[in-house]
Amino acid sequence: MIKKTTRFATVTAFLVFALSACGGGGGGGDEGTIEPPDDPPVGGIGRNGVAIGPIANFGSIVVNGVTYNTDAATFTIDDEPGTQDDLDVGDVVVVSGTINDDGITGVADSVFFDDLVKGPVDSIDLATSSLVVLGQPVLVGASTSFDDGFSPAALEGVNVGQIVEVSGQIDADDNIVATRIEPKPTGTMFEVYGTVTGNDATAQTFNIRGLEVDYSGAMLEDFPSGQVADGDFVEVKGSSLGTSGELLATEVELKSLIPVAGEGDLVEIEGFITRFVSSTDFDVSGIPVTTTGATTYEGGSEADLGLNIKVEVEGSIDASGLITASKIDIRRAKAVRVTADIDSVDAANDSLVVLGISISVDELTRLEDKSSADIDPLNVSDLSAGEYVHVRGDEFPADSGDIRATILEREDTDTEAILQGFAETISAPSFSILGVTIETNGATVFRDENDVVISSTEFFDRLAANALVKAEGIESAATTISATEVEYELEL
Repeated sequence: MIKKTTRFATVTAFLVFALSACGGGGGGGDEGTIEPPDDPPVGGIGRNGVAIGPIANFGSIVVNGVTYNTDAATFTIDDEPGTQDDLDVGDVVVVSGTINDDGITGVADSVFFDDLVKGPVDSIDLATSSLVVLGQPVLVGASTSFDDGFSPAALEGVNVGQIVEVSGQIDADDNIVATRIEPKPTGTMFEVYGTVTGNDATAQTFNIRGLEVDYSGAMLEDFPSGQVADGDFVEVKGSSLGTSGELLATEVELKSLIPVAGEGDLVEIEGFITRFVSSTDFDVSGIPVTTTGATTYEGGSEADLGLNIKVEVEGSIDASGLITASKIDIRRAKAVRVTADIDSVDAANDSLVVLGISISVDELTRLEDKSSADIDPLNVSDLSAGEYVHVRGDEFPADSGDIRATILEREDTDTEAILQGFAETISAPSFSILGVTIETNGATVFRDENDVVISSTEFFDRLAANALVKAEGIESAATTISATEVEYELEL
């Protein structure tokens, strides 16, 4: 069956182009002209633009540090009309509209969301913080938000066989790096995005990252030749698996690699460098990027660019789809974590103190309220001393003992204090992280990076400055944790 359609074509095309890990080459399929977005309303400020990245907050919608007014925007969720209420913090979206001259506000004309995979969990590996969903490798890290429908809201709360939806970005190794994972009910339609390999036109089967797809009974959409071919980037939908675990597709749709943005439009995209030749010739999530002597860098320098480095690129796009970057933000690591009660809040300066550690919040911080208060959007002004928060980020400025938050979540009250960071002063049976003293005793459980229990002696024999360590326990003083468990962590 073949169906020709242009449903949501422009926005969908740019989303898939951004998520593709196909490098600079482009896949098969229709590469005809796609009309650019309409001009902004008369009297509007700024220029046409497209932003691609995870949602950081609401109150309108915040993507890549820009707050977009969505009062008149249309929302497309999984190829169907939707609303802003269908979205959550961490969902990767495409926002098309105008970006104002101030660079931090804009007006959205359309917002598009689609997951990268939706289906049953095949396996979970806690040691490597990864799982396989519908045959697709999914990496979980500090940038992954888990829906509070999981208990706990972490990888440990996910079960094999459970149906989940994964939003995220694709890295240079064709892994899905999750930015949000949500549980879905039984009966949910399975979905997967990817590049066709091993197509067998006679048997009508192909593979996506090792998942066999049987499309013999599927509706084919937007294939000019009426046939699937290796190299096509597609979205596959199906409601069941075959006896050998193959996905029985009901719909296969070709996704174009031609961007929605018009020549000269501003594009802001967050993603991984998926092809790298030099600092003037690389791809971000499949989109070709070049730099000039006028390109500015934040969070690093030109020398820090390379394969699988996560960046946000801002620049103008030309008629061929090449972005000339005016700014590149090299995304900071998120190895530092703290979970404890708030000591104090300075809303005027978007900062708070936890365990004596000063924590700053900026326009890129992802905020989410997982407490029973369930405030949306959550802002620093909503927080109070004594409330329980979970923060992930980096030490900034370097060696300052302060944290710049990448993710901040308010949770219901708990007595457990957790701190992860790089070891500083070491004097067995204690050590410090970010100026916080970690005290161990005879009841403390010690673990290595593989979660294997080791002795106190082995732990401290190995412990050296700058080792990444996590401590869990009770906040026994303002800057002291009495640890019930400490363990080495891998810096993923």
